[in-house]
Amino acid sequence: MVAHDHKKSDLLEWAIYNKTLLAKHRLYATGTTGALLEDALDQSVTKYLSGPLGGDQQIGAQIAEGKIDVLIFFWDPMEAQPHDPDVKALLRLSATYNIPVACNRATADFMFTSPLMHEDYDALLPDYSSYTGRQLKK
Repeated sequence: MVAHDHKKSDLLEWAIYNKTLLAKHRLYATGTTGALLEDALDQSVTKYLSGPLGGDQQIGAQIAEGKIDVLIFFWDPMEAQPHDPDVKALLRLSATYNIPVACNRATADFMFTSPLMHEDYDALLPDYSSYTGRQLKK
């Protein structure tokens, strides 16, 4: 779970509303957001660094390793972020590894009310062998 500064209150409000559902999941978050969520939900949250200090990249690495399978990222479309390349990389990895992403409360509501959210789900991974099998020309 990730939220830009002006979206942290939105994410907290959503998380508190969905506290019972979230209790059934392991939660991971960037630093400040994770601390706020842990206090609000009275649930353990694995916290990474703050987003601008590398937390977005840490979460992206966990997605690439198959350790995070859903991204709740309330981002602020009205505010430029100094770590915008990291944000784009995180969203690109989510698309690359075919995991669901909620960028606002409406998407998070739809995602969490899906029956697929409450059972084992194996997302199909695209075949990237054409990328990984390429040889560099000398």
